[in-house]
Amino acid sequence: MPALALPAGLALVLAAYLLDPLVRGTPGLLWSFAVAAVGVLAWTVALYVRHRKRTDGLTLEIAVRTPHWMQMLAQGSLLAWWGWHVRSVYEFAPFILAQLVLAVAVEGLFSLTRRGRYELGFGTVPVVFSLNLFLWFHLPWFFFQFAMVVLVYVGKEFVRRQVDGRSRHIFNPSAFALAVASLALIATGQTGITQGVEIAQSQYVPPYIFLAIFLAAFPAQLLFGVATMTMPAVFVIYGFSVAYYGATGIFFFQDAYIPIAVFLGLHLLFTDPATSPRSELGRVFFGVLYGSGVVASVFLLNAIGAPLFYDKLLPVPILNVLAPRLDRLARSVVGRRRIAWAASRGPVPARRRFLTAGTWAAAFTALSLSGGVGDDHPGQYYPFWHNACIAGSSEAARERACDYMGFMQQNFCDRGSGWGCNEFGVFLAEADRDYRGAAREFEHACARGFEPGCVNLQTILAGGGAGTAALVRERPPPSEMPLVLRGSKGPVTERDFTALVALACQRGWRDWACP
Repeated sequence: MPALALPAGLALVLAAYLLDPLVRGTPGLLWSFAVAAVGVLAWTVALYVRHRKRTDGLTLEIAVRTPHWMQMLAQGSLLAWWGWHVRSVYEFAPFILAQLVLAVAVEGLFSLTRRGRYELGFGTVPVVFSLNLFLWFHLPWFFFQFAMVVLVYVGKEFVRRQVDGRSRHIFNPSAFALAVASLALIATGQTGITQGVEIAQSQYVPPYIFLAIFLAAFPAQLLFGVATMTMPAVFVIYGFSVAYYGATGIFFFQDAYIPIAVFLGLHLLFTDPATSPRSELGRVFFGVLYGSGVVASVFLLNAIGAPLFYDKLLPVPILNVLAPRLDRLARSVVGRRRIAWAASRGPVPARRRFLTAGTWAAAFTALSLSGGVGDDHPGQYYPFWHNACIAGSSEAARERACDYMGFMQQNFCDRGSGWGCNEFGVFLAEADRDYRGAAREFEHACARGFEPGCVNLQTILAGGGAGTAALVRERPPPSEMPLVLRGSKGPVTERDFTALVALACQRGWRDWACP
């Protein structure tokens, strides 16, 4: 049967990965590919046995749909831009391809099993790209990456409802798998087996990344009218961030008014037209609730001590369930004929699509020019949090600023800064009275040639914590300036001391003579 040649061939592609030395040398990875290849091949053989004597054959058709290839190009361009500046993305590319191979096989086998017909197109590509824009499992745990791919199609095939007399899947397929994986990781405390935190942080590294996301998603905004979801969500998150800063003097999301991974989710995760409200006003409600859900998720994740990068993943399935209710709410709110378009369903007229996309383009331009989005948010840089820790507007704000300052010091130390280790040691000794931890950090500082760390180590060991007032602090040495001047963007490549001092002054440091 020709239709079964496709999954059989894809099983062989998965099996070919077993020849890779990296796959063979990583036990968890080896078993992931072995199980995937055997599973696809066994399912294919079972279908062949079931249909070999039947007259109604299995069919394979080619179906290219505009939403799929547009999403593929948008997400693919962002993966390419991200990977150009973050090497690990390109290094992971063969495993993204493996997920795509598995996705085509699983989608095809589900379709052939349940309907006897598979429409092959680009639909699997945006699903797999979406998964990999937000969550990777470390290679020894790659089985769970494959499990997410399978879960996408389990949800799409079996979790459905009737909409206008037609059976439709309830959940955005990739968002459903991401949310289930997120809940499992949070519940088990196993975020460390993923690169979720690293992904969220590294997506800020490429230059002009907010603009890149906006441009990549804009064709879909024009063609499908989904700006009515993106805009309200952006306004809610940005408005809350500005209000929070006004009330506390510190930034809610630390290094951005809207984190880059959230901004990505606002454009390429929750805006799936098939699982969102079909009315214009319903989509506005959907966007407002998503923005509110992201903010609420941060509070919830903070409360339970979970990593914050899950914030953009958790609200989407809940909103997918609510989508029909939001359409009904839109119809109940709109009672006058002159705004009846707000509750209308079906394709969005071209004039309205261009109007909403144009409005969003103007709003994005205004946000960019005002510093609401962009590469130079002051919360990226250490001096902001150091100053807020010393002179915050309230005790709660100072405590939060000091915690983040300590986090940044620890990152500097991990990157090789003796000054960062020394500062973190002082922080532990003075703020947390963690003298053992402080001694360990001072030892790291001393080993990296930062002399105050050696002095502080002797002070802590001799005084048992009684001499913290005598702990020594100095400004970063010139050799470490590129490390500590770095924000959330890429590495500082400047090495000229005068230029580094100018950059330090620009980013709020006052350890050197600034004009």
